[in-house]
Amino acid sequence: MHASVEPHAAATEPAPGPEGDAAWSADARAKLAQADARLARRFDAGDLADRLIALRARAADVLVRAAWRRCIEDDAPLALFAVGGYGRGELFPQSDIDLLVLAEPEAQQAHQPALARFLTLVWDAGLHASQAVRSATECTEAAADQTVLTALIEARPLLAWEEEIRALRDAIAPERVWPPRAYFDAKTEEQRLRHARFGDTSDNLEPNIKDGPGGLRDLHMLGWLAQRSFGVQALEQLVDLGHLGRDEALALERERRALCRLRYGLHLVAGRREERLRFDHQKLLAARLGFVDDEASLAVEKMMQGFYRSAGIVRRIDERLLQRFEEHFDGASEPEPIDADFERRRGYLAARAPDWLRRDPAHVFALFSAWAADRDLRGLHSQTARELAQALHQVPSYEEASPALREDFMQLLRGPQPVKTLERMARLGVLGRWIPAFQQVSGRMQFDLFHVYTVDQHTLAVLRNMAKFSSNEEDERFAIAHRVWPSLRKPELLLLAGLFHDIGKGRGGDHSELGAVDARAFCEAHDLSEADTALVEWLVQRHLLMSTTAQKQDITDPEVIHRFAGIVADRQRLDYLYLLTCADIAGTSPKLWNGWKDRLLADLHTATRLALRRGLGHPVAEPERIAENREAARALLSAAGHDGDAIDAMFARMPRENFLRSRPDQIAWQAAALHEVAPGQPVVAARALPGRDGMEVLVHMRDQDGLFAAIVIALDRLGMGILQARVLDGPGGTIFDTFQVLPADTRQVSVPAELAEALARALSGDLRQMRPARRSQPRHLRHFRITPQLDFTEIAGGTRIGLVCNDRPGLLADIARVLREHRLRVHDARIATFGERAEDLLLVSDEHDHPLQLAQRDALRDALLAVLDDGDTR
Repeated sequence: MHASVEPHAAATEPAPGPEGDAAWSADARAKLAQADARLARRFDAGDLADRLIALRARAADVLVRAAWRRCIEDDAPLALFAVGGYGRGELFPQSDIDLLVLAEPEAQQAHQPALARFLTLVWDAGLHASQAVRSATECTEAAADQTVLTALIEARPLLAWEEEIRALRDAIAPERVWPPRAYFDAKTEEQRLRHARFGDTSDNLEPNIKDGPGGLRDLHMLGWLAQRSFGVQALEQLVDLGHLGRDEALALERERRALCRLRYGLHLVAGRREERLRFDHQKLLAARLGFVDDEASLAVEKMMQGFYRSAGIVRRIDERLLQRFEEHFDGASEPEPIDADFERRRGYLAARAPDWLRRDPAHVFALFSAWAADRDLRGLHSQTARELAQALHQVPSYEEASPALREDFMQLLRGPQPVKTLERMARLGVLGRWIPAFQQVSGRMQFDLFHVYTVDQHTLAVLRNMAKFSSNEEDERFAIAHRVWPSLRKPELLLLAGLFHDIGKGRGGDHSELGAVDARAFCEAHDLSEADTALVEWLVQRHLLMSTTAQKQDITDPEVIHRFAGIVADRQRLDYLYLLTCADIAGTSPKLWNGWKDRLLADLHTATRLALRRGLGHPVAEPERIAENREAARALLSAAGHDGDAIDAMFARMPRENFLRSRPDQIAWQAAALHEVAPGQPVVAARALPGRDGMEVLVHMRDQDGLFAAIVIALDRLGMGILQARVLDGPGGTIFDTFQVLPADTRQVSVPAELAEALARALSGDLRQMRPARRSQPRHLRHFRITPQLDFTEIAGGTRIGLVCNDRPGLLADIARVLREHRLRVHDARIATFGERAEDLLLVSDEHDHPLQLAQRDALRDALLAVLDDGDTR
């Protein structure tokens, strides 16, 4: 509890009546606004934020005391305290204030009207206040809730006598409520749950400066624990007690100031109480803080990198200090030797000799080797972690290191838990010292919705996915990854490719090319063979190849497979690239990976493997592919009990191209759906993708103008996002369209039969009356404006339209409506979404299946750009 006090006035004077309260509140509000404006100007001039929050708290003190004296007589047996953050003497521009009135029950009742008037005055003056009125006994009872105790720990007297201050201090003393160890356990559990709400990471796109991991709340918690456990009022006082290093105290104070400046500026640009660095405010805040764009980085990316690094430092020191608190309560245990250099202390890994790293930087990898060898270790001992942080500058980069030390690093990648080791090295700063380029991307955000993690955290997520591939436990999200992993000749090469695949970001230029140069230099320095070096280099350089091929090209086309196989060239590269691609996409965003992409990549891997086995000089001819698929589908249908004549009848209702573009299991499912309906009748069927999210939809019916647009609009209205559309002409003037769809709301549970019934019902009406649903653009998409790009290419079968624009709900439905209005036919559609960016490929023709003429292209371009611009302004 803070010791400052302003006692009641000695003389007793009656408080003014309520007649002038409105004028008083207006005047107080105006003065507070003037003070806030002065503080904002000082902030923009570079004044320290923690000085400004103290000045604002002081201004609030003047207002609160004046309101109190206006309502409460000087001799009233009431005491007024500031509690919570306001009690700490901190008040940000949009923060509220918490007040405690200490009074016995009789006084509470007697002064209830006056206290209500006081609180109204404070609110009307522009301060958002909450007020608790309690006796000392009631404070003890309320403090059974540790969050109430935490607020009371911060109590600062505004108008109180010494005996009232002592009464409150005694009411919440550890002897009465929450002894130090119990309070420590409660606060650390609260922190664990709070961190879990944010995914246990500081590196979210819209982080919470106050409550998120590594935020100001973590610093506050350390202060509360220090006060409760050791009776100190400030963290730096723990230095003299031996629980905190001076370097650690300085680091915490430095990052506290950085976080305070961010929070102060955020409150100013938001104009309301806001603790999340939302996209709405990030650019404005970066500009207000003086960050500017350059060729390599946006201003907002520089600002966010500073936040992520500050939060990371707070988390590391927080972890060490909590461990010391725990050791203080539990006492030291007898060390258990591991080897000549390391031992276990209370389950933590510790160096046996002080200054172990300063004497020989080569010990750094021995530390991580010992850590990886024992899966039961709780972590790194706080003293050893501090010594590592102090000596971090002595860890050489790999370019400066000895060959022996480089070999030690490679042994970590070949040893137990290599990914966990890389994660630990990254968190403790060692990986950034060893690979300086990794330090450059640490905390580096990418201002888009495709990448939801910073570059370094994305890299670690990719590596964690690779670790899952190597485990014995299969992950249903990946169809064949666990089967491909054992074929890797040297798994550490895949880890190196994952480590370097995005390391070139933020320098300008092609990050794949820049990363490949870095990867080669690293591999050569670590004495890898030329074959291994070339493989890692190629993987980094081509890490986007498989993803773009699968999502933007028709992988059922033998020519596409042949071209891709020619680039990959051999089975070894294919396996490494497949696993890198799966890990990369799944590690970019939790929402990005789905069953459709898993199937695409698995199909591309399988088709390419067969092409390589056959030999690049013997590509599959179209008739051969059709015959193979027909026979495989026939076998599946025979196994399901259909005779040969029935199967022939089913196949006769399908277009020839379907046997080229579809897998045997798809053909068999489509045939069975046709078999259920008499020829000439519409067929609308849906099935869940086996073992995966999403569904496949088949529509077979007589063709008519605008049918494709009607299907797309109907699916959109039914809450389905289209991932891929294959549009084929069936026999006798029919269509044979298949769609891969996914619920737009991932929480939606969709039943295939219900979807098929609803779609059939929608398509049975007047298609000309169907219009796309009008939806407002989600908030998070409004801050990522992409100028629409359209290109037209004449190819066999029509005109291919390439479209790049902002993604939004109903985008494809709007595009389909425009195509319908221009009386165009759609033959194929491939839909790819990368965060806020949509990249669609459409194969269209005129009514006579001819490519579009120049005038048709120009008219279509204008119409599409108009609808895209309209969508961006919704």
